[in-house]
Amino acid sequence: MYTGNKGDGYTCDFGANGYRLPTEAEWEYAARGGLNSKGYIYSGSNSINKVAWYSKNKDDENGETHQVMSKLPNELGIYDMSGNVWEWCYDSDSEGYIDEKKSYIYNENTKNKRLKGSSWYSGSTSCLVKERDSYDAMFGHGNYGFRIVRTI
Repeated sequence: MYTGNKGDGYTCDFGANGYRLPTEAEWEYAARGGLNSKGYIYSGSNSINKVAWYSKNKDDENGETHQVMSKLPNELGIYDMSGNVWEWCYDSDSEGYIDEKKSYIYNENTKNKRLKGSSWYSGSTSCLVKERDSYDAMFGHGNYGFRIVRTI
């Protein structure tokens, strides 16, 4: 949750009984299909057109988000983790993470937060599950969104 004015920082109680943004590692683990992973390069397929809206298959001149679940899901039955909208993660902008299932990197000295998944505006390379971006978390745009998770 955001705890104050821009620059004041963010906190997350991972033990709380509620919803939050996923860490980058959690997001990527889910996008890859978790324990059911078949090793696809996009979330749910090696064929981008089966699972993602991106710059080459958007169906209008200006581009826009598309109806959720209009492409195939991944191995966990989760839709739209490649393409459509970039998704905010809890992590700060950083070089990497230590453990693919649970570690996160948080730096209160940066306002740039991790983005995963790519969007309808991006090229196919950006839609690869491994790809990442970051931006100022106070910034909004028509190709940014979020997905919430709950600690179990």
